Amino acid sequence: MARANVYEVTLADLPEQRTAVVCGHADTSEGIGDFLGGAYGEVMGLVGRQNLRPAGMPFGRYRITADGFDIEAGIGVEGDLRPEGRVEASTLPGGRTARTMHIGAYSGVAAAYEAVASWLKDNGHVSTDAPWECYLDEPSVSEPRTEVFFPCREALNT
Repeated sequence: MARANVYEVTLADLPEQRTAVVCGHADTSEGIGDFLGGAYGEVMGLVGRQNLRPAGMPFGRYRITADGFDIEAGIGVEGDLRPEGRVEASTLPGGRTARTMHIGAYSGVAAAYEAVASWLKDNGHVSTDAPWECYLDEPSVSEPRTEVFFPCREALNT
């Protein structure tokens, strides 16, 4: 039986994180999974060939567009990445971040995004950049954990 998520949102101050990523596009949410598998393989292959140390778990960052999703899939790295093929250097932003944990099927992770967005509004904060999610478990795990991050700041009173 699937476990019901209760989303506890917390604030943290995160350091900026260097990343190795592959960027792409999916027309539908169903196309995201197909893109991620190949992208992570390319990223991890190049990280290994360049003797870089992974820093953190694989992540996906999604920007909704008029025709689907722009995707940035990768992993944090220690060291200087030399871009090759589709793999390029990027960063995840540092600073104030609201986050929560989704446990269960990836198809239900949208509820975690909605919970954080509601928490930001209810607690006088606004999102400052595109959110991302980190995958703490392999896809084969029956109840995978996905941590969702929203860069944010306090809302300005006008």
